[in-house]
Amino acid sequence: MNTIVEVDAGICGFHTNVRTNSEDGQNVTFGIASECEKIRGLADALKAKGPVDAYQEISAEGQSVIMTTARECLKGCCAGCAVPVGIFKGMQVAAGLALPKDISIKISCA
Repeated sequence: MNTIVEVDAGICGFHTNVRTNSEDGQNVTFGIASECEKIRGLADALKAKGPVDAYQEISAEGQSVIMTTARECLKGCCAGCAVPVGIFKGMQVAAGLALPKDISIKISCA
């Protein structure tokens, strides 16, 4: 299955488009285009690792390639970036492990 995830990361103003694809319902590839240099670095790092095994990603016993790579690439204020969550959710949908439904994070001051 092919998916498209559009992420507006927030105050930084950067937008990212994530395309995920799984031909076999398990191994997922990514095409990530972003205005953010750090996200482009994350995209290159994920691409270098090859297809991601979606079942291993959701396993409680293993390390998530997506989240581990994000932690390696996104340091400082970027550590809380919403893009890795969008990548992860796209991976789940592409592998048939989740239904395509928008997610939302709303932040306000109380």
